[in-house]
Amino acid sequence: MPKSLHTDNLNGNGSEMGSNRKLFSSDNIYRFSLTACAALILLIVAAMLIVMTQSSWLSIKEFGFGFLVGQVWDPIKGEFGALPFIYGTIVSSVIAVLIATPLSLGVAVFLVEQAPKSIARPMGFLVELLAAIPSVVYGLWAIFVLAPFLREYIFPPLQTTLGWLPFFKGTPTGIGMFTGGIILAIMITPIITAVVRDVLEAVPVTQREAALALGATKWETTRIVLANASSGIAGAVILGLGRAIGETMAVTMIIGNRPQISASLFDPAYTIASVIANEFTEATGDLYLSALIEMCLILFIVTFIVTALAKLLILSVSRKTQNIA
Repeated sequence: MPKSLHTDNLNGNGSEMGSNRKLFSSDNIYRFSLTACAALILLIVAAMLIVMTQSSWLSIKEFGFGFLVGQVWDPIKGEFGALPFIYGTIVSSVIAVLIATPLSLGVAVFLVEQAPKSIARPMGFLVELLAAIPSVVYGLWAIFVLAPFLREYIFPPLQTTLGWLPFFKGTPTGIGMFTGGIILAIMITPIITAVVRDVLEAVPVTQREAALALGATKWETTRIVLANASSGIAGAVILGLGRAIGETMAVTMIIGNRPQISASLFDPAYTIASVIANEFTEATGDLYLSALIEMCLILFIVTFIVTALAKLLILSVSRKTQNIA
């Protein structure tokens, strides 16, 4: 073989081996593995959405938009309407957010702006511990402690004072919409507190120092910090709302589980997550099962949108902080 051809072959083989080494390098393998993991998550979410849509197609085709506004839920007659469950989910979640937001904000501000480290650290640990308690424990505590306490000491004076409003009429038994909202508020308070604490800690220290240097008081400095972290705080609240919307066991045990739309917060109610948990094993007919899966689809879409909105708001705070820094 001529020397030039032999050299060309060697050069060709060498370049091919070099390209193979680059292709199978540790960096490329690492990058491919991470990309595959991220793509797997997207595939799982897409698969869940597709499967739920296919499984609920019988109900979608049968009821259409009427499923969302129907108020009758009668599996025996084959009539299914989701409005009472949507109403119960929205009202109980709104009650939870209205109660939990000021409490969570106060705890977070105290931990970041006021408390010394010797107190802030153990309190922060307790907040995280509350978030890790299983929901069934909250439900049992609500049945045996919270509901009797509200029935005996809170609801009677509340009804005496505000009984002229339709929200506080009826017989306060301790089991109902208001109690469900309160237990949800207790459950989402640690989540909102933890996120708000992280958002406040992300605000640059220079802003606090500048405010104090200009003669601002501690409270005025805290107000400036809260104003700069407002988007992140809103994201934390919406994140808590998403948790409240999807909560199942504790609400199922305390809300009363009656598919009705009532203005009174003392009356029993039902949520989307509760009806799925209670009746899925009883669904014998195809239409009944399809209606429950459509409820799953509604809950999935709502929770996904709420969580995505919360993440976007928190991300906006992070970007503002990076620009300031």
